[in-house]
Amino acid sequence: MTDILTLVFRTFSSQTGQNKDPGVCPPAAAAAAPRCSSLVVGQHRLSRSLLLLAAVTAASELGIRVTFFAQSQIQSLPVCLQRCSTTLSPDGLKKITFSYPRTLEELLQRVASLHEAPLPPSLIIIDRLDGFLRDPGACSHAGFHSGELSCAAHLAALLCDTAAFLTEVLQQRGPSSAPCRVIASFLSDVDGGQESKDSSATDPVLDVLDRYFQARCTLDQDESYEAAAAAAQEMWHIYLSGRKVSEDGEEGAALAEEWKLLCFPDGLMKFKSV
Repeated sequence: MTDILTLVFRTFSSQTGQNKDPGVCPPAAAAAAPRCSSLVVGQHRLSRSLLLLAAVTAASELGIRVTFFAQSQIQSLPVCLQRCSTTLSPDGLKKITFSYPRTLEELLQRVASLHEAPLPPSLIIIDRLDGFLRDPGACSHAGFHSGELSCAAHLAALLCDTAAFLTEVLQQRGPSSAPCRVIASFLSDVDGGQESKDSSATDPVLDVLDRYFQARCTLDQDESYEAAAAAAQEMWHIYLSGRKVSEDGEEGAALAEEWKLLCFPDGLMKFKSV
């Protein structure tokens, strides 16, 4: 078990999401896994679905509290979650708090105040970091004048510091408490379209974020015949890379996993380990 994202992939490795992979770690083992902040890089529609799967899986399967930040309101859950709603714990779903800051400044303020919550979260999720960072005037309104890179570094550092502080708070309340993790999504400027994508180009903002997030989850669409052969609408490759982090903050073994995601016309999603 590497982190919550791996638990998501294993949990939804069947088309219905109801028959779980026998290799899924039990909640206690998953909660005790090394902490790992993850950056999901790729298409907005797919990354949001992945973040929602992570939120619901963490709350329902692990029983931990989740705070989900997004600029736009969540209208519905992914179909694969709706189909397995009968297996999800209503009490678990109540552990998710959705928050909709409109600006970078609002996001910074809400993240900075998470420690004031009577029951702090063990998972912080931010949908579309790029949306917060690239709003016109976002950095100047938040008090930064040295550009987008400074904003990205400040936001990422705040998320890491907040997660570390909340981990201490949670462990004081119970030694067996799960550490606080962070999962965020980001769409790079150089990754806007598959056909025009330049594999040699780099996004300086993404380079900054990579310094703070221990793991990157990269979504790449596969245009091969395999999706059609499986009667899927589209297929994506998911690459998990980075390093595991121990409870004392030391970097450990390299993290390297590859999965395939098949998206079907009826909205179902199926993950397959490669």
